[in-house]
Parts: sequence; structure tokens; C-alpha cells
Amino acid sequence: ITSEITTGRRKQEETMLGADQAQNGETIQEVEGEPESEQPKTGKKVVDFLTCRGFPLSIFFIVGNEFCERFSYYGMRAVLVLYLTFYLHFDEDTSTSLYHTFIVFCYATPLLGAIIADSLLGKFKTIFILSIVYVVGNVTLMLSAIPPALNCSETAYRVMTFGGLALIALGTGGIKPCVSAFGGDQFQDHQKHLLSKFFSVFYFSINAGSVISTLLTPVLRGDINCFGPESCPATANDNSTNRTASKCGGEDCYALSFGVPAALMIISLFVFLGGSRLYTKHKPPGGKNIFFMFVGCIATATKNWLLKKGRRKGVKFIHHACPTYPVEFANDVWAVLRVLVIFLPLPVFWSLFDQQGSRWTLQATRMNGDIVSNYLLWCL
Repeated sequence: ITSEITTGRRKQEETMLGADQAQNGETIQEVEGEPESEQPKTGKKVVDFLTCRGFPLSIFFIVGNEFCERFSYYGMRAVLVLYLTFYLHFDEDTSTSLYHTFIVFCYATPLLGAIIADSLLGKFKTIFILSIVYVVGNVTLMLSAIPPALNCSETAYRVMTFGGLALIALGTGGIKPCVSAFGGDQFQDHQKHLLSKFFSVFYFSINAGSVISTLLTPVLRGDINCFGPESCPATANDNSTNRTASKCGGEDCYALSFGVPAALMIISLFVFLGGSRLYTKHKPPGGKNIFFMFVGCIATATKNWLLKKGRRKGVKFIHHACPTYPVEFANDVWAVLRVLVIFLPLPVFWSLFDQQGSRWTLQATRMNGDIVSNYLLWCL
């Protein structure tokens, strides 16, 4: 009886309280499955309210930045081997070698970017600084395709091209390991269940940018005549009568096909800066970098194993790095080395797959690209 009376009084009090709050324009919000908790209206907790459908607002700037960056990279890369062959007069073998050397550096520099972010600058500053380097590289490459504006020799244009490609490789590779991890940093503990959706959208933006640019930039190159047949850089032993459109690609607008990716990279930089005040920024952890520790552990184990320091039968190779490195860390290094065995065949696949940007592209220049008319003719 006592409990029923108490319950009735509580219901009356809650009803009266609800009526008073309704008169004052206040509302009661109930959260299913979680007790209500008071949050201060000032300080870091304010970031919790800057959400859209539960997602931090900052990730939309990161996704937009990644779309523009991937558009810039793949758009430039789609016509690069043609530019080297028909504009800078490299033979096909040399153009192919230069193209794949550029790709190698693009996928080697992520190690450098990760080291800088983890040990020195943090993810935000690393992305920002290397994005500026990226923009400078894109603009330099674009300028190398505008002969009337510079009127330089072919050697000068080649130097500008190589310089621009080096900056692009440093920029795109340096920010590659940071952007996705920086996006993950934006989620707080109560938002962790949304991470999988974020990465799905993030990688969709990567593929959307690459597909659109790969289709668009070749059209900009081939269907628009920027400067005419005489727009090619002059060689040392070449006169103007020999510099025809068929030899140098003067009828192709490389300046525009490089300029649009450069513009998208500039937009990418400003989009990234647009969310600066919303980002959750973590300072670099400091201390020894994990990559150097990984390499050092293997080097120490190899040295001790060769010099027979502590070499014992039945002991794993990696444990020869102990006690210089903890046993737990040595076991982790050994697990990574075992996993790397799976990746040994992958270079064979990628060495063939990446031919689509070099040998297969050059082969396509010798083919009839009118697919629809030829198909209809074959059907008839």
C-alpha cells in the first residue's frame, strides 16, 4: 500500500512538473537505453552538439577534401604518359619508365608522411603543409604545358615537369596515411558505431573522384584545342616547320587537362581548412617512432644472430633482439613479418594492372576509339 501511494505521488509530481515546463516553453527529452546526463554548455563538450545525423560535422569537410584530392591525382595521371610521349618527345619506353617511377614515389612517400605526422607535426599540420606542396606541384605541372606563356626550351619544360611531379608525389603520398586516420579521430566514444559507415562513404568518395576525373580529363585534352600546332616546346635541333600537331600533340590541350586537377586540389585545400575549427586534433605521441622501432628490432635480431650473441637452438630469430626490445614487441614484429608473406605475389598483379596508365594507354592511341559505330557496323 505504501509503495502504491508513493508511486501515485511521484506521478502527480511529474505531471505537475511537466505542466509547469510546458508553460515556460521547455520540453522534456528522453533517451532510450541511456540515462540523461548533464553536459556543460561551455568547453569541449560543445563539440558533441555539432553533429549531423549523429556524425561529426568535421568529417564532411574531410570527405569533400578527399574527393577533390583523388580527382586531382587520377585526372592528372590519366594523361601523363601521353604528355611525356607526344608533348615532351620522350620515346614510349622512356615515358613508360618515367610514369612508373612517378607511381612508385607516390606509394613510397606515405611512409615519410606517417613518420612526420606521428613524430613531429601531427595529422592536421601534416595534411595542411603537404597539401600546399601538392598544390605547388600541380600548378608547376600545369605551367609546363603552357608554352606561349613561358616560351622556354624543351629542356626547361622537362625540368619543370619533373619538379612538379616530384612535388605531387610527395604531397599525395605524404597525406595518404593521414587523412583516413584523421577522419577516424573525429569520432568520440559514443559515435564509434558510425565509423564503418564513415569509411564506406570515405572510400566511395575516393572512387567517385577517380572515376569522374579519369573519364573527364582525357576529354578535356583531346576535344579542346588550346594553343594550336605551334604550341609545342622547341627542341635544340628543331625548327618551327617540323613542330607539327601530329608530332608534338599541339592540338591536345594538356594545360587544361592539368589545370582542372590543379583547381580541384586548390579547392581541396580550402575545403580542408574550412573545417579547421571543428576538427579534433591530437598532438603527436612523441617518443620513438614505431616504424624505426620495427626496423631496429629486425636489424638488432639480425646482428645478434650473425654474431651469435645469445644464439640458442630452438629460439625464434626475432627473439635475438631481446632484451634490447621487449619480448611482446618482438612477438608483434614477428607476427607482421609472417603476414607480409601473403603480400609477396601482389607486385606481380600491380605491375600488370598499372599498365593501363602507360602501355595500354599508348596502345589505345593506335586503335579506333569509335566503339558505337563499329559495333553497329558489325551487327549489320
